[in-house]
Amino acid sequence: MVADKSDGSPEPDSQSGPGEDFVRLFTQTQRSIYLFILPLVRTAADAEEVLQETNVVILSKWKQFEPGTNFTAWCKAIARLEVFRFRRSRHHRLQLMGEDVVDLLARKIEEQPVDQEQRRDALTACISKLRSSDQELLQRRYLAGVTGEEVAHQMGRPANSVYQSLGRVRRVLLECVRRRLSTGGVQQ
Repeated sequence: MVADKSDGSPEPDSQSGPGEDFVRLFTQTQRSIYLFILPLVRTAADAEEVLQETNVVILSKWKQFEPGTNFTAWCKAIARLEVFRFRRSRHHRLQLMGEDVVDLLARKIEEQPVDQEQRRDALTACISKLRSSDQELLQRRYLAGVTGEEVAHQMGRPANSVYQSLGRVRRVLLECVRRRLSTGGVQQ
């Protein structure tokens, strides 16, 4: 049975499935959960497989989530168990890390105060503040995926000069990102 909310739209009851708020939280945390799983398994394909299994469990246990608590932490706890299950099911593969190491690594990842999305947003903002010549240097080196020597050749500059410039730009970006993260992303 589906009840009507005061605005006339249907509201799921406890039998029909997760509500809109749960689905919104679920979709917003997918990348975070994937990035949590990835360092705990051997390959990106393994991480995708564990994420899918984690999602099955999350969706099957949606009634157990307590609104107002940390949804991401709840999902990561499920993901950690799924990583262990995955590793046990793949016992025939060479395991480079024991379960104690995986558990320690998972706890350290959970303790990281700033998530990857915030770091990426800060980096994007900081890159946009660079001089156009520095932005071009970064694009040539990283977007094209070429070596520093190849960039130097393309630009007609000595390789040492290109490496020094890249080092300077990296330091500027690192300081800018740190400043932005320490102020909660506020423009400085």
